Amino acid sequence: MKNHIPNAVTCLNLFSGCLAITQIFAGRLEIAAYLVGLAAAFDFADGLLARALHASSPIGKDLDSLADMVSFGVVPGAILFDLLTQASADAPAWLPYAGFIVTVFSALRLAKFNNDTRQTTSFIGLPTPACTLVVASLPLILAHDSFNITSFILNPWVLLGLTVLLSGLLVAEIPLFALKFKNLRWQDNSTQFIFLLMAVALLIGLQATAIPLVVLLYVVMSVIRPAVG
Repeated sequence: MKNHIPNAVTCLNLFSGCLAITQIFAGRLEIAAYLVGLAAAFDFADGLLARALHASSPIGKDLDSLADMVSFGVVPGAILFDLLTQASADAPAWLPYAGFIVTVFSALRLAKFNNDTRQTTSFIGLPTPACTLVVASLPLILAHDSFNITSFILNPWVLLGLTVLLSGLLVAEIPLFALKFKNLRWQDNSTQFIFLLMAVALLIGLQATAIPLVVLLYVVMSVIRPAVG
């Protein structure tokens, strides 16, 4: 029975992604964003459970990638399509479809991950959940815009630039640390602890607006990791 528990949680990730898609279709992007957060929580939990229960399996790995393709591949593309549709009144008619570039590169990222032996304890390129959290944060920022940046976010060329940037980071040959702790010693996990402390401070101070900054911080700290860890 225990071997099926992580896979069941993975299926909850997939189900959350499916629900997010229905909310995007209905124009309720804020609810979709919360469902993305729920999917990310299930995605994090299934890995923890698989390791804790010693229940890892090839089927579990493949199922995880299939679930991630929906929750962190199709969903961000659909959100960007919706936002670009809102923002593209004076832009070319094809522009909203460019949002699905993220979906294509998410598929490439997940395929690379499953076949790259270098990514057992760290990542090469931005993980799809991190990419999706950036995209999903945009509806939350727009719904609670305390910094008057709605016009900036809904600029079609800004959204297109973000799409291209995130797509490139998904497949970039950039080593990124994983939030995995073998123990709780500061010396062995200083990068992770520093990142988490700074991320919490940003989230408390800026709320949803902090999410893109947290992901940016994650990339920057990974690049300078030898200096901080």
